Amino acid sequence: MTTYSPEVRERLERDAKEIIGRYPKSRSALLPLLHLVQAEEGFVSDAGQEFCAEMLGLTKAEVVGVSTFYTMYKRKPAGEFHVGVCINSLCAIMGGDQIWEELAEHVGVGNGDTTSDGKVSLERIECNAACDFAPVMMVNWEFFDNQTPDSAKRLVDDLRAGKEVAPTRGPGRLCSFKEASRVLAGLPDGQAGDGPSAAGPSLEGLKIAKANGWTAPKGASE
Repeated sequence: MTTYSPEVRERLERDAKEIIGRYPKSRSALLPLLHLVQAEEGFVSDAGQEFCAEMLGLTKAEVVGVSTFYTMYKRKPAGEFHVGVCINSLCAIMGGDQIWEELAEHVGVGNGDTTSDGKVSLERIECNAACDFAPVMMVNWEFFDNQTPDSAKRLVDDLRAGKEVAPTRGPGRLCSFKEASRVLAGLPDGQAGDGPSAAGPSLEGLKIAKANGWTAPKGASE
């Protein structure tokens, strides 16, 4: 079993204690701690599971049971840019299935695999909760809306070439998968309020309601 170096261990313990201190019961911090160790190696390693168990007073089996249940925790190193293609109903109808097929062939890896240069990993995503912008892709959990097979392949080529790529919504700087995992652990990078959020199709219903003077039924917000 691999273990962390003393320097890494010290840093992880410091961050872990900060996170654990936010919860009335320490075991409630398991999900963010799994993101924390994933931020270290790009996946939840055996050493990461042992660390989480030790910090939270859990058995390793309890930690493994959680880390293997959620698809957001990877069992092998993800690429610097983890690319998710939505293939759920609306995205699939709008072209998500074709995007996945052409992109996987273009990159040469399948679901959950990583390119040999370590730059890009691919995943079939069941829903990004952004149906109004279908078909949608995500890179390190940032949105890339209204995609096509050509734009998807161009995006991945740019990522592998080291070109600067900006999400459709959210911050202008696309962070790495490890950096994104650290943010999900609850250690912000200062970009949470950057860039546009709701826009375009997301606001059409609100515009129509305002134009017609519609309001929510009485008691709907109670």
